[in-house]
Amino acid sequence: MKTKSSLPMTQTEFIRRYKQDKKLVIFLRVFILVLFFLLWEGAARLFLIDPFIFSSPVRLIQAFIDLLPGGEIFFHMGITLLETFISFFLVLALGLVTSVILWWKRSISQVIEPYLIALNSLPKSALAPILIVWLGNNMKTIIVCAIMLAVFGTIINLYTDFVNTDPDKILLVKTLGGNKKDILFKVVIPQNLPALISSMKVNIGLCLVGVIIGEFLAANAGLGYLIIYGSQVFKLDWVMMSIVILCIMATMLYGIVRFFEKKYGEK
Repeated sequence: MKTKSSLPMTQTEFIRRYKQDKKLVIFLRVFILVLFFLLWEGAARLFLIDPFIFSSPVRLIQAFIDLLPGGEIFFHMGITLLETFISFFLVLALGLVTSVILWWKRSISQVIEPYLIALNSLPKSALAPILIVWLGNNMKTIIVCAIMLAVFGTIINLYTDFVNTDPDKILLVKTLGGNKKDILFKVVIPQNLPALISSMKVNIGLCLVGVIIGEFLAANAGLGYLIIYGSQVFKLDWVMMSIVILCIMATMLYGIVRFFEKKYGEK
């Protein structure tokens, strides 16, 4: 005789348990975040940490409020977001187009693949000062810095995925009289759409990191500039506030790409 625990779950029970697990995960995430800020604030008030150096949640909120008049904080956030989105879409376009060209002409890929690997291995932050000399102290330098951080890895990964497309599907298209263009648009790109969206999840974070690196060196606005300026004038509350805002922005950007992954990449 089977016990109740050994019986298979019904669909209703499975859905109920899934919702309970999801609620538990959300609760634990919120709990850990709230606990972190409470411990941070408590440590600062009890002087277990130096509030001037490490700041505290209350001081961060006050720093945010101080920058609200005139919308200064939103201006800096908007600049960073704009540079991130521009670099992200340029990385996506350059990575996809270059990967298609390399897949289309294998002779080209055999020639430039070692150079792509070498460029991908370069420390991009070391090139930022050179970019300032070449392009000037402006937004172009920041965007190029962010693109360089993400584009080479994107090309290598997408090209590898394109080459490893299911050969049976390619053979089927050829058998039915399809040409290389048909293989590309009917097999290669559709099959690798999840891989493309997965690379987008990585690239959105890399582009944000690249933008901040660029703003450290070549910016008059943006959260990276605010971090550098705050450290120079010892307004460390601004520094910590900008870091927290960057964490929130990174989470939101990842969530946007994750939404598209659920809608188009998990079919």
